[in-house]
This record gives sequence, structure tokens and C-alpha cells, in this order.
Amino acid sequence: MIVSPFTMPGSLPANYVAAWPKDVGIIAMEVYIPSQYVDQTELEEFDGVGAGKYTIGLGQAQMGFCSDREDINSLCLTVVQQLMERNCLSYDSVGRLEVGTETIIDKSKSVKTVLMQLFEESGNTDVEGIDTTNACYGGTAALFNAVNWVESSSWDGRYALVVAGDIAVYATGSARPTGGAGAVAMLVGPNAPLAFDRGLRGTHMQHAYDFYKPDMVSEYPVVDGKLSIQCYLSALDRCYSVYRNKIQAQWQREGLERNFNLDEFGYMVFHSPYCKLVQKSLARLLLNDFLYHPSPNTESGPFSGLEAFRDVKIEDTYFDRDVEKAFMKASAEMFEQKTKASLLISNQNGNMYTPSVYGCLASVLAQHTPQQVAGQRIGVFSYGSGFAATLYSIKVTQDATPGSALDKLVSSLSDLKARLDSRRKVAPGVFADNMKLREDTHHLANYIPQGPVDELFPGTWYLTRVDEKHRRYYARRSLDEDRPLEAGLADSVTAAEHIPSPVKKMPRIPASTAAPEAVAISNGNH
Repeated sequence: MIVSPFTMPGSLPANYVAAWPKDVGIIAMEVYIPSQYVDQTELEEFDGVGAGKYTIGLGQAQMGFCSDREDINSLCLTVVQQLMERNCLSYDSVGRLEVGTETIIDKSKSVKTVLMQLFEESGNTDVEGIDTTNACYGGTAALFNAVNWVESSSWDGRYALVVAGDIAVYATGSARPTGGAGAVAMLVGPNAPLAFDRGLRGTHMQHAYDFYKPDMVSEYPVVDGKLSIQCYLSALDRCYSVYRNKIQAQWQREGLERNFNLDEFGYMVFHSPYCKLVQKSLARLLLNDFLYHPSPNTESGPFSGLEAFRDVKIEDTYFDRDVEKAFMKASAEMFEQKTKASLLISNQNGNMYTPSVYGCLASVLAQHTPQQVAGQRIGVFSYGSGFAATLYSIKVTQDATPGSALDKLVSSLSDLKARLDSRRKVAPGVFADNMKLREDTHHLANYIPQGPVDELFPGTWYLTRVDEKHRRYYARRSLDEDRPLEAGLADSVTAAEHIPSPVKKMPRIPASTAAPEAVAISNGNH
């Protein structure tokens, strides 16, 4: 008699677990951006710099920012609860939760443990994962860990949830306009509309002090701007080369004789410190294709007129203006087709650090129909200073029918532009005052934030106080503006339909959900 292997409660049947999960990837996404922004044109005038320095030179139009009412815990609380509510998910359907962030407010306690308060009503404490940190790469590392968990023998049949969030602020000076803030949550499981290409990751990691945060009492980083750009571009070159070698080896094993180039990507998204660097990065990938090609056609096509650059050494071109200008011109049409749409959030909200590249991915989905993205391969380049980088790819499902997983995902992000447009513009002086307030009160104990709560978006979690032991307490602004701002947490996990595991089909995202309420919670004793 053969005895079936023992399975834990909530896990799939043994015969199901034995099979390799198919099409593991992103099932649902949620994006959170602050409710206020500063206009970069007005900031140029306020800072006394030349017109166009931020808007044209950096490619930035607006910059979102947080008052002292929001911190990394509140951002992540907000985006997780919004994802769970909008997708009618029960908290016991999540078996792994990992946070990627470089916004550190406690050197020991993780953001993930703060988020576990959202799970209390469900009784689910069996949730793996913890925080992952390396500059802007932490979200990608957390996402890889989630995908690997679902594809591993550790998987118990439940979803993984990945949160990338940060508040990007800089001291007064040339780097300040490259700030931003926000969070992205991603639900990971099998049969996903955005499936990770298995075995196709090109990674490069190296030691450098291009951007780092050695001062534990300050939010501000130390930045070597020129070195940071060089590290970013050199990592892009290395990752693209490794990815090319891997996909060509995969094709060779399948009996296909093909040469990889940018045409394989329907869309190409990048980590975006500022939009102009992304445009230069796509041009750089075209340079890589040009130099790798054994005999490029310089008479017509994308390489037309580029013969003068045939013998350049790629490591000598990071700051070569002639090469940059020529390949930006050659890749201009490709940029419009493959990358420009990805910069919606980056252009209007700024650099979110770990969620930056995933905000770019969400921007692509938000501005296309399911039919337009179905079947496409999306290239993703993630970079974090210090430095760590990976270029990988996602394959979008072919199924774009109404009610499909892709249809639900795209529909859930279709209001992204409206959300950006609904924010409140503030004067540069008010922005500067907020930055000074954050600077003066960073890590203060026995502190009550001063920022107005009624200017936050409905449903936003916010900091109510920090006690004498540095324990932080939070409340949620009601989704119904006519209700009190704080009420009972018990209703916050109520939904029309709950999804116990990835085995069951995801429900259609409702056009509107009941307005849940929440009680104040903390990151300490409660």
C-alpha cells in the first residue's frame, strides 16, 4: 500500500504539487502614488536654475512627495490593502509576503511584520518572506524570490505577494528634482497573464559607491552622479549581453537558428531615475545590437548612417556625446513604440526607487488594451546602486478575451492617468517646507505628525504618532469621505468573494467595492 505524502493545511494535493506550476508570474498589480505633487517647471524657477533643466534635461514634468504623515510602513499598508480589496482576495490566500525597500526606519524590525497586522482578522500567520534591501533593486529581488517560491518544493499552493515601496528624497541641490515616492504591490502565482520567461535573466553585480546611505539619522543619500550613470549603463550592457547569450542558447537547444536583438521585445521598460536616462538606455541597447551584429546594414534600416561608430569600444562610450546623439536619433521611432508609454508615472510622479521599474510596467498596461499587449514579450531592466542589476523578460498571455486574467489586470490599471490627474498641485515653497519638516523630524520619538490628513487620498494609511519608544501608530482614511476617518478593522477584510488559492479562478474586479474602514494600528505593541 502506497501512502500519500503528508500535506499541510492550505496546501494543494500531493499530485498537484508534484507538477511544475505553469506560467508563474504577475496576476494582479496595484500602484499607490502620493496625493500631492510639485510642478518641475515651477521648481526650476523656485530653485533659480535655467528653464528646461529639470523638464527637458531630466525629462521630468511633476514630482510626487509625502508629508510627515506618510512613511514606508503607511505606503505599503495602503498599497497592500488596496490590492486585496480591488481583487476581492482573502488574506488567508497569501502564503508569502516580501517587501523590497531601501527606505529604512528601523534597523531591526521589517516593514513586512508591520503589514502582518492586515492579516490578523483572517488568523493567517503562516506567511513566509521578509524585507529585501539593495537600493532600487530590492523590489526585483523580492519578486524573484516570490516566483522562485511558487516554482519550488516549498510552495503550498497559495499566492505570493510582493511589495516594492520607497520615499525618494534628496538634500537641496541638483539631485532633489529626481525624487519621488510610491509603492507597487504584485500578486504572484501560476497561470499568470504576465508569465516570467524561465531561465532568461541576465544579472550583473559589482561593488561601487555610486549612491549609498551611510548616515543612519538622515533620509538623504550620498550620490556620485557621474559614477552612478556609468554604473547604470555598464550594468545595462552586461545584463543585455548575458540575456542575449541565454536566449540564443535556449533557441539553439530548440533547434532554432536566430540572432537576438531588440525586435524580440514588444515593449522595453527600465528602472527610471529620470526619464531622459531611460531614453538614453534604449539607445544604448541599439548600440549593443549594432556592435554585436557581424555585418550590420548601414545603408538602410535602424543602423543607417552609423558606420562611423563600427569600431568603438562600448566601455569608452558612457559619456561620448557623438555616440549618444547618433543612437538616440536612430532609436527614436523604437523609443516611441517600445518605451515611451512606460514613462507615464516616472514623468509625472518621479523616481520611486524600488517600485520605479514596476510603475513603468504598470504604465504600459494602463495605456494599452489587452489585445495590444497579448502575446508580447516585455523586456525589464532593474538596477540598484551599489550595484545590482538584472535584465529579464515577461511573456504576456495570448488570452485577451473579456473576463480573462489579462483583461482584469489591464482594467484594474486603466484609471492610472485619472489617479495622477486627481492629485493636488502645491507650490514649490510648500514642497520645500515639507522636505524641511521631514528632515527636522526624521526619527524623532514622542512625535505627532503635522501634515493634514484630509489631503490624503481616501483609503490611505497614515502615521498618527510615534511614541517615546519610537513605536509607530497608524490609521486609515475612510474610503467614504462622509464617514469618520477611523473606525473598525473588522470590516476591512470583508469582500463579495474570496479566493482561497491560485487553483481557483480570479474573480472579475468589481467596478466598485464597499467602503471598508480601519482602526488605528501600530508597528509595535497594540
